[in-house]
Amino acid sequence: MRLSVLDQSVSLAGSSEDAAIRDTLSLAEHCERLGYSRFWVSEHHGLPTIVGSAPEILMAAIAARTSKIRIGSAGVMLPHYSAFKVAEQFRVLEALAPGRIDLGLGRAPGGDMRTARALNPNASHAAEDFPIQVRDLYAWTTLGTHEGITAHPLGPHAPELWILGSSDYGAQLAAHFGLPYAFAYFFTDGQGAEEAMALYRARYQPSERHPEPQATLCVWALAAGSDEEAAHFALSRDRWRIDRQRGALGPLQAPDEIAKRGFTDAEETMLASMRDKAFVGSQKTVAAKLRALASDFMLGEIVINTWAHDPAVRRRSYSLLAEEFALTPLGQSA
Repeated sequence: MRLSVLDQSVSLAGSSEDAAIRDTLSLAEHCERLGYSRFWVSEHHGLPTIVGSAPEILMAAIAARTSKIRIGSAGVMLPHYSAFKVAEQFRVLEALAPGRIDLGLGRAPGGDMRTARALNPNASHAAEDFPIQVRDLYAWTTLGTHEGITAHPLGPHAPELWILGSSDYGAQLAAHFGLPYAFAYFFTDGQGAEEAMALYRARYQPSERHPEPQATLCVWALAAGSDEEAAHFALSRDRWRIDRQRGALGPLQAPDEIAKRGFTDAEETMLASMRDKAFVGSQKTVAAKLRALASDFMLGEIVINTWAHDPAVRRRSYSLLAEEFALTPLGQSA
């Protein structure tokens, strides 16, 4: 099974937001050496935790520091932008890293509506045109010329479009256009994944580039030396999830500090169900859960998103899973 990465450039308490961007570049190099298939970066706006706001710029920097791994957006929030301009940006990226560019598209604002309006004054209605934007973007990225307008630079390769989502809407759209589909499993702890994936496969209309449906799930996972150690490191995200529910967002906090303060009984109750579904534990524990998930959903690839306050913990998690799944760097024999 192939493993890929989604990184969100998460800010860390005691560090700076710009350091989070540089850490994303370093992680991309690390994951390429380990044999991961793709490295995707997200787009969020106005958030003090997830500070990756310009995936197309990050992708260019990653392309300059890697040579084999596929690089992608997960995703570009298309209603903020002109489809033509996005096509041009990703054709430039394809010229920089031929045959390695994924263009993942999302419909959500990636932030609050006030920020969305700062990006696009027509934000409240822009999402309604998402299918039309996808149609036009698909034409400009695959054909180059659409409606008498050419998206330059042209070349022998074209970005691979993906539709991203956490509901039936994205699944149906991806199926209609014959595009690969990635379900954001970590958004919902898996809720709705089974229905969306079944709908995608049932309604899939083959396209020239993708005659068969191609789907993946993006999960949040953290592996460490033991189940107990992993659970401790995961306290950072546990705290963030609890705080997010009451509207308190900020940098990811250190697990030692969180352990000292603890959680209230009510918070522990909320966390219990989340932890039951979590992909957190030793490398064998996490790998077993990932294999079971892949089997249940008939997947050949899973995308992994990992948060940790210590960058070394995050790198080790990706290293442990690469070892468990016997990943081989591209260009090398197994």
